Amino acid sequence: MPRNPFLVGLVVVSFVCVACSSPSSEPTAYDTILRGGTVHDGRGGPPVVADVALSGDRIVAIGDLGDATASREIEVAGRVVAPGFVNMLSWSTDSLVIDGRSQSEIRQGVTLEVFGEGISYGPVDDDMRRFLTGQRPPEIDYDIAWETLGGYLEHLVARGVSPNVASFVGATTVRIHVLGFDDREPTDEELDAMRALVREAMEEGALGVGSSLIYAPAFYAQTPELVALVEEAAAHGGGYISHIRSEGGRLLESIDELITIARETGAWAEIYHLKAAGRSNWNKLDQVIERVEAARAEGLSITADIYTYPAAATGLDAAMPPWVQEGGFETWTARLGDPQIRARVARDMTTPTDAWENLFLEAGPENMLLVSFRNPELRHLSGRTLADVAAERGVAPEQAAMDLVVEDGSRVGAVYFVMSEENVRRKVALPWVSFGSDEASQAPEGLFLEFMPHPRAYGTFARVLGRYVRDEGVMPLEEAIRKLSWLPASTLGLVDRGALEPGYYGDVVVFDPAAIADHATFDDPHRYATGMEWVFVNGVAVLADGEHTGATPGRVVRGPGWTGWSGSAEEE
Repeated sequence: MPRNPFLVGLVVVSFVCVACSSPSSEPTAYDTILRGGTVHDGRGGPPVVADVALSGDRIVAIGDLGDATASREIEVAGRVVAPGFVNMLSWSTDSLVIDGRSQSEIRQGVTLEVFGEGISYGPVDDDMRRFLTGQRPPEIDYDIAWETLGGYLEHLVARGVSPNVASFVGATTVRIHVLGFDDREPTDEELDAMRALVREAMEEGALGVGSSLIYAPAFYAQTPELVALVEEAAAHGGGYISHIRSEGGRLLESIDELITIARETGAWAEIYHLKAAGRSNWNKLDQVIERVEAARAEGLSITADIYTYPAAATGLDAAMPPWVQEGGFETWTARLGDPQIRARVARDMTTPTDAWENLFLEAGPENMLLVSFRNPELRHLSGRTLADVAAERGVAPEQAAMDLVVEDGSRVGAVYFVMSEENVRRKVALPWVSFGSDEASQAPEGLFLEFMPHPRAYGTFARVLGRYVRDEGVMPLEEAIRKLSWLPASTLGLVDRGALEPGYYGDVVVFDPAAIADHATFDDPHRYATGMEWVFVNGVAVLADGEHTGATPGRVVRGPGWTGWSGSAEEE
């Protein structure tokens, strides 16, 4: 059910033709009519063959519009017409500054990108500016001129972006503001300051609080600290979304922590990229599902999102213990120059433990693919495994990992093959699971070609519709569309988005269900998905006949705590 109070009591009637006839003899005129498509409402209802009319930034009519006219009339018989898709976990925070077209996602039908997995691009102080700029490649060079989360989102829109954008406020960002990179609990006064930062972000339109608890310094936050921050979000109608503390050895305990935070705060809560990581943990998925569904039966609003691949992607920091990373990146790499500390880190990396999330052991160096380097002199190693690079250098894999972090001046991007394809298939079909790429939107051109993204950047959403719906029959098409549109939009409490209904914003996609497919691979990731033919954002065509129009009509989509609310949950 929607969490937004403005949606309570809303009566929904699907496929009502509004203004299909006029008192005068003149036919009704619209900006755009999509004629004769197979229309899915986004709520999971059965499809109907109908026309869809757009005027201004809205859907204005659905039905038989035979006598109506439009500036643009598009025949879409045999094509699916659906609401635009929501990317629940986007890392396009930098890439949209570089290229606002969001090519790899627009070509899959994504019309809203949601940021904020632990790190958000506001609020910003000097420490956060150094943190945000310190890890990005030197070719990505722009000034962080804003100070607030709302200011960042407005900056994107002012530059021009094709999709809509929204964000959670990052628990890590808030912690860095007040505690820096220290491993300690906040004092009462410091916790009050952290709550105030969350409150300000919620009033600017943040969707809630996002955390990423396997990484330093987020790892240092204990449950009471998270409860306090989420209480502030919940008071403003927001939720809690989390890369939980463990997806491996302590997966079940970490699910319990998220459920506890939801129960104690009254907030809805979502699990980022739900997974059981590491072969020894694959059998835990049954218990994860049982825990989530028991919480939902209790009345808690617990959901999850996934990407549609059996491999994760993060940095080599996820292969090293959090204690060595305390104090920030420069302190971390300085410690790695001490032989005694390196020896201790190597022991921790190669010793099984439940004290921290050790992806080095969960995957193994032969299943760790190096994909993203800040240092141009190391980029020739992209696409090779850590085991391969270590063997070439004549050192142990754990030593090679430490060396690469120091040499690259970054955490080094890596893909970890830690999941079961069977589990991925099961998660795709769960009714409370939506989708997120956990990647930056990009294009096979220019600066983007310097890096090897996870193929999820180009294929997450098309893979749902092509592989799992059409080819494998994991779920029916109407259910997949619900999980790509209405489910995430209603989870976030968005107003007038996520469904095809007169009065809703004109975020609409048209695709060929026989042709929709992903093509990106781990070896060749810069390949567009195919089959998406038209994409409209706020009534404006950004994809036409399969090609980007260059239009940038994206807007800031804000949460229910926005103090600028005046009848719409976003700024016109």
